Amino acid sequence: MNFFLDAIAWIFDPANWVPGSQSPLPIGDRLVEHLLYSGVSLVIAMLIALPLGFYIGHTGRGRQFVIGFTGGMRALPTLGLLFFLTMVLRSGLSTTPAVLVGSVIAFVLLAIPSLLAGAYAGLESVGREPIDAARSIGMTEMQILRKVEIPLGLPVIIGGIRSATLQVIATVTIASYVGLGGLGRIISSGIGLNDYTVILGGALLVTVLALTVDGVFALLQRLTRTRGQAMRPLRSAQRNRSDAAVAPILDERTPA
Repeated sequence: MNFFLDAIAWIFDPANWVPGSQSPLPIGDRLVEHLLYSGVSLVIAMLIALPLGFYIGHTGRGRQFVIGFTGGMRALPTLGLLFFLTMVLRSGLSTTPAVLVGSVIAFVLLAIPSLLAGAYAGLESVGREPIDAARSIGMTEMQILRKVEIPLGLPVIIGGIRSATLQVIATVTIASYVGLGGLGRIISSGIGLNDYTVILGGALLVTVLALTVDGVFALLQRLTRTRGQAMRPLRSAQRNRSDAAVAPILDERTPA
């Protein structure tokens, strides 16, 4: 118990947050680095995976590709890939850019499967009724995607983003072994110094960061799920209006 309390006291020690402190401090700088690496990697991964997932979910093409690709990518050893990319890039770049670029590529590849699966599954989870109603009132395929499928599938899509974010946050921690910054630098420094208070302090910081981010995404999922439920009566009303518009035409075509 004292060991745990010592780690908490180390985290809240103002001296460990003072700018210009001896590496791996200050904690604030390592936290900003961790968030920066994670954020940049996730943005790049989303720009690649979400449009592809939306296309596959909307058109139904490439289902087998999604299953095979996401399964294969999840089996990829991220730490091994991280070392491999860093070593390859060091042949053409200096150490710092090679570590940064190689790490970001590894994080992007790690995040893509969850994002792709979430985007595809989110659109697949939308029932056919609202989509058919939207087509019947003259919406284009892009309008259906933007105004019907994505809003109704948003909880599942956010779930994929949530999963990818937590995976990246955890993996950025171990990237300190190739020279990257972030909160992992604190843990690796504690291991090198055999200082268990620092090791546990760094691990607690990563845990709190992951739980905080996970809580934010859980709240977003709840809000979007509530919004999606509120949209369903609107879709039903649109379908009823379209049916009412079509009924006179059908009556005219029906023989007496």
